[in-house]
Amino acid sequence: MTEKQSKNNIIWIFTGIFLLILCIAVSIAVLITPYEKAKSYLNIIFMDQNMRITPSSGLDGLVIKENEIETTPVSNNSEQQFYSEGEIIRPSFGEQYAILTCEDISLSVPVYWGSSPELLELGACQSSSSVVLGETGNVVIDAHVNTFFADLPKLETGNQVIIYTTYGIFTYEVAEQVTFANTNKKYVLPTETDQLTLYTCEAQVLGTSSTRIGFICNLVSKQFYNPVQANTGEGE
Repeated sequence: MTEKQSKNNIIWIFTGIFLLILCIAVSIAVLITPYEKAKSYLNIIFMDQNMRITPSSGLDGLVIKENEIETTPVSNNSEQQFYSEGEIIRPSFGEQYAILTCEDISLSVPVYWGSSPELLELGACQSSSSVVLGETGNVVIDAHVNTFFADLPKLETGNQVIIYTTYGIFTYEVAEQVTFANTNKKYVLPTETDQLTLYTCEAQVLGTSSTRIGFICNLVSKQFYNPVQANTGEGE
């Protein structure tokens, strides 16, 4: 065997080893991605102990309800009369009861009440331990960073977030961006003031991050379609 042939054989051997290592690395990445995606479903999505997905959670019979929700801007709704206090329609688990929008980042996403893998494939989800839109307190909404909240990190202080429901329109203004660990419940706990908390995972090329990117928004206005029904006192 000549020296040239020897060098060629060595090159082919190293090329084969390199290709083998590359194939193994790609295979591992392919296997890790679905595992991490499943893990992100099963981990704390809303950091709500009552919302963790377990075999006994009863979600096998999940009924997803879609609603037609009008998203006409208030300025174009000249014939619609609004009320600062009004009738709130409480959603059922799995029901789409809102559409969240932000013109500044071209965001428009359906919001479902409760959280499950199925619902997170359809849109954003609101923790059932937070208050319904229109009630006083902390409205907590989350979606995956690789789908519906991909542009959420682009939000800036002063941007307006408008949420449309079947019973009213709720406008918020971004006040603060926060970064926190997935085990930190500080920003998803109930509050005595009206606020909206939006958050998603920190984007990563592979796997999921334990860091959350969130935005605290202050309430600007509540505009209900129907006033609170007065108690007529019948039957007394």
